[in-house]
Parts: sequence; C-alpha cells; structure tokens
Amino acid sequence: MMYLTHEMSRLALTPARMLASGHSKILRHPLNPWSRVPGTRSIASALNVFGDLTRRYPKPSFNLDTTVCDGETVLVNETIVKRKPFCQLKHFQRNVDRPDDPKLLIVAPLSGHYASLLKGTVETMLPGHDVYITDWRDASMVPISEGNFGLDDYIDYVIDFINHIGPDTHVLAVCQPVVPVLAATALMAQDNHPSAPRSLALMSGPVDGRVDPTEPCELAKKHKLSWFKRNLIHTVPAPYPGTMRKVYPGFLQLTGFINMNFDRHLDAYRGLFRSIRDDDAEEVTRHREFYDEYLAVMDLPDAYYLETIERVFQEFHLARGCFKHRGRLVDPSAIEKTALMTIEGEKDDISSPGQTRAAHKLCTNIPDDRRAHHLQPGVGHYGTFNGRRWRDEIAPKLQKFIRSA
Repeated sequence: MMYLTHEMSRLALTPARMLASGHSKILRHPLNPWSRVPGTRSIASALNVFGDLTRRYPKPSFNLDTTVCDGETVLVNETIVKRKPFCQLKHFQRNVDRPDDPKLLIVAPLSGHYASLLKGTVETMLPGHDVYITDWRDASMVPISEGNFGLDDYIDYVIDFINHIGPDTHVLAVCQPVVPVLAATALMAQDNHPSAPRSLALMSGPVDGRVDPTEPCELAKKHKLSWFKRNLIHTVPAPYPGTMRKVYPGFLQLTGFINMNFDRHLDAYRGLFRSIRDDDAEEVTRHREFYDEYLAVMDLPDAYYLETIERVFQEFHLARGCFKHRGRLVDPSAIEKTALMTIEGEKDDISSPGQTRAAHKLCTNIPDDRRAHHLQPGVGHYGTFNGRRWRDEIAPKLQKFIRSA
C-alpha cells in the first residue's frame, strides 16, 4: 500500500505544481507591474522551488557526445552491445582509431541511482580508455515474467559482461558492486577463465563492513532481515510494466540518503531559492544539474536487496571467507594474474576507510608489485568518483595503474 499511496500522492500534487509554475512565470514577467513590488520575486522563487521538490525526475542521460583524444575533439556514440532483463551493457564508442587504449568496464552501483551518476567517472576515463558501463534497469520496468534477480544473478551478469568485452579487460567497481565484482573475478580465476580481468579497481565499497562501521552498516546490523522485508519491500502498482513485482522502492532509498545529510540538502534548497530570486542563472543551473541526477532513483529487486543486506552487511560472507555463488565457495586467494587497486575517501560516510582496502587481505596471491591502494584526503563518498579531486588527483593514479597492468 505504501508504494500505491506514494504514487497517488505524486499524482495529487500535479495540479498544484502546474499552478505554481504558471503563477511563478506570471509574477516574474517584465510586463506584469506586480513583478516590481517588493517581495514578489521571493514568492515567485518559492513557487519555483516547490516545483523542483514535487516533480518527477526521469532517468538521466549521459549526454557525452564528444571527448578529447590527443588534443583533438572526437565524437562519442553510446551503443547498447548486450541486453539482459535487469541490465544492459553500454559502450561509449569513440570515433577514433586507438587500438592500444585499455578496455575498461565500469560496474555502476545498483543501489538506487542510475548508472549516469557516474557520468563524471566516464567522462574522465574516456580520452584514454575504451569505456563500457553496466546500465542497470529500474526493477519497476521489468515484467514479472522475467523472474527475480538476486546477488548470484548480479555476479553472473558481471562475468557475462566481462566475457563479452573479451580478454585484457580492466574493471572498475564503484561502491556497492565491489563485493560481487571481487567475487566474479575470483570465480573467473578459479576457472582459469580466458577473459579474467587484467586489472581490478575497487572504489569506496564494503568489502568488509566490520571495519569502522558507518551509519548504513549500523542500520543493517541493528535490525533482523525480517524487519527489512516487512518494512522496506513493497509491491509495484499498475500501470508499471513490473506490476506485482516485489521491490525496494527507490523513493525509500532516496529518503535514507537525504536523511543522512538533511541539513546539507536543506541549505542547498535555500541557496536555490536565493539564486532564483536574484537571477543567478549559473548557480541555478549548477544546483539543478546535480539534483536532476541525485533525485532520479530506481527500484531494486527484492531478492537482490535482501541478499545484499544479509550476506554483505550482516554476515560479512566475503570478508569471513564463506561467500558462496550458487553453492560454490568463492576463493579470492585464487586471483593471481589480475592486478588489484583499492581507492577510498578520507571522509567517506558510506564506506569508511579500511572497508575497501580489506580486499588486499583476501587476495593473498597477487604479487606486491601488482597491487596498490590510494586514500584520498578531504573527500567523501561522492568525491571519490566525481568532481575536481577525482579528476585531478584520483583518476591520474587509476589511469597509471591500469596502464602499468
């Protein structure tokens, strides 16, 4: 009922949002004499902010039409090279002949936001790499006839995508996927798979959530799995294609994200109000570019979400050496030929420093000269893969690592 109530509430707000938008335009119109009355601009600005807070945010596009290779601007064509029910493999094909550039698969998190959250990551890596990314689908858009999707399926998808790209692929896992991607790499090593990754970079994820537990880690341990199933799993209503599918709704995940930094988001919208009132177009654009991405969320399949809570955040299977994939024990020590790099942010409040670095203790047979760790000072979770510090300080080290591998 919660999902249906949420949808009905959004529909009920539609007329008010449309009315607010119309009034805002009228109040700000230069031919309207009231537009010059003190306080009118503030009212119009408040109506604009109301519209931003109540509208739907669709799946964002990457909009990476060009990149620069060796000082030359080249076209980039986004293509879907493999489609699966819950994910599609996207390729950013550059219109340039650079056969020596490393093939890079970026595994985006399936944790509420779309893969386009990593637009800055892709944009930075494009000039020197042949980039692919996992573009996960909103579970509400997947018909129930396609079956369910769990953590083992996630690992299968990763192996399938790496195999599709082929040998000598480098893999970057950002946030949530560090555990299933490390497991997939270990399984490929155990099988002596010819397409096992040339290098693996794990960024800001919970390889071992027992290390300096953050608020999300504490929440997972605080409640039994039955509590998550009872309170956070809901049924997709009509008319979505995934009607009757059990999911962890994106709007609940977004609520959790916002509550972790509520004051910061409140200040951001106060700033938006002032920027609209003062006609600061640059600040308005900057705010909306970020929140158009941040507020666009997707639903997660219930099996995948609950299994991740149980196996990764409550029982720490991989860190404890008892992680299994379809009944088979996953052995990270089997990884010998894949180079390993871990990246963390000093101020990360989602995956604290040490949680990702724990991968090195599991991958005991990787030579020391084929492993690296980087702790980035002064950045939080988002700053490890987007923004100035990512572009200027983290990415160059990652690029050098990939080339050396």
